[in-house]
Amino acid sequence: MNFDLSDDQVALRDAIRRRCDARFDSARVRGGFDAEMFAELADAGVFSLRADGFGWADASLVFQELGRALVPGPLVWSHLAHGVVDGIVGGLERPAPGEEIFIEHLGQVDSLVVLGDDGAVAIGAEAVADAAPLDWPLDPLTPVHRVDALPPGTPVADAATAHEWRRAGAALVAAYQAGMAQACAERATEYALARQQFNRPIGSFQAVKHLLADLAVRAEVARAAVDAAACHLDDPEVGDVDRAVDAAKCLAGDAALRNAKGSLQVHGGIGFTWEVDVHLFLKRAWLLNTTFGSPDEHAEALAS
Repeated sequence: MNFDLSDDQVALRDAIRRRCDARFDSARVRGGFDAEMFAELADAGVFSLRADGFGWADASLVFQELGRALVPGPLVWSHLAHGVVDGIVGGLERPAPGEEIFIEHLGQVDSLVVLGDDGAVAIGAEAVADAAPLDWPLDPLTPVHRVDALPPGTPVADAATAHEWRRAGAALVAAYQAGMAQACAERATEYALARQQFNRPIGSFQAVKHLLADLAVRAEVARAAVDAAACHLDDPEVGDVDRAVDAAKCLAGDAALRNAKGSLQVHGGIGFTWEVDVHLFLKRAWLLNTTFGSPDEHAEALAS
């Protein structure tokens, strides 16, 4: 399978990267997700890619760039539900009886999509307005509310479509995680070349070289798995689509988390400070490993 990008895909990737570099720097990202950010992403075509004639491979490239910039928000849900549910869309899996219910970005979304085995329903955000916010969410850029119960909602998708959304959502989250893994490798390398000890860049020390090499390899393996999953989604005749997505989510989730930890190690003491963005990548990696299935869940699916 040839994963070389076409000229159009290179142009798409570069255009999104320029947009992220220009509009979503660290200060803007730390400000969190809001309606203005959603409007800018919508104008850039992030949520309408599929409706505009692009494939999953193209959407995967875009989400890799969003992950590289750590752009916050319910991006995957808004992409999946585009053309079906209006406005900013968040979502969650239908909870099991007695399970605690947590909703991300409730203050910013217009609607929630709840995925179940029998289909998907949409719930207006105002219907859960009494949800209680968590004082200290794991990811400071992803506000979380707890609610006791969900209202019935309006059906918006049948069981087959819900399965497609769940599978595509896992692939897009994996793409985002692959972008995060790449960013962590890049930032660690940049710091290692600039930071000096004993009149030498720390990147010249053998132990640090090995660590940086591990970051680069994990990021590249994750990217290859994500690209393969997107190709399978575009052309199911290539092979087992579920297996490809399981592999992508497993490898990308592991790469995002381990590369964030590795980048933290390279940065040393300064990496633990609030001012350095490494901790934001680490916390987002933990959070995304609970979204559309954990790496362990996808690994178990592969094993079965």
